[in-house]
Amino acid sequence: MIVLPSGARVWLACGYTDMRKGMDGLAMLAQQVLQEDPFGGALFAFRGKRGGLIKLLWFDGQGLCLFSKRLEKGHFQWPVTETGRVSLTPAQLSMLLEGIDWRMPARVRRPELAG
Repeated sequence: MIVLPSGARVWLACGYTDMRKGMDGLAMLAQQVLQEDPFGGALFAFRGKRGGLIKLLWFDGQGLCLFSKRLEKGHFQWPVTETGRVSLTPAQLSMLLEGIDWRMPARVRRPELAG
């Protein structure tokens, strides 16, 4: 589990990314395509073409960290936008990493009566 500092931003690179890229290539994408500083403490998420692999890039204050996750079944829910990026909350990132559709999560029904 990745524990992000409070107030940390999470950016998804919309579309798909060549998953052969390492941390340097992904940092360049964050800087040039997403127009964000890869060393500013934000977390950047990139998804492969098939949708079952995700890579996360994060600067923890000492160096770049590269995390990856592959789903055995299904694929990560990924948006398509004209801007090429989407901002998520840390809670939405947690749902995304669990394979849950973070855009429309099923809410637990609130009880009507106590007891």
